[in-house]
Amino acid sequence: MIKTTLTIEGMMCPMCEAHVADAIRKVVPNAKKVKASRHKKEASFLTDAPVDAETLKAAISKTGYDCLSAESVPVEKKGWFGR
Repeated sequence: MIKTTLTIEGMMCPMCEAHVADAIRKVVPNAKKVKASRHKKEASFLTDAPVDAETLKAAISKTGYDCLSAESVPVEKKGWFGR
């Protein structure tokens, strides 16, 4: 799995978080665990394959927020069956 974390400026309320999460889901339909946090100024999600950072940044910009950076790193499943 790949975890992608976006640094986003401009989110002020829960509705802003929802707009960002919806934009991510539209661009990356297979994204799992999509989360956006106005307090942390970031959004994150999991995918099976890497995603194009520029496409994500463009989608976030269209919603009216500034995507400052995108970072993707591999993650391993944790828990009983991920050992």
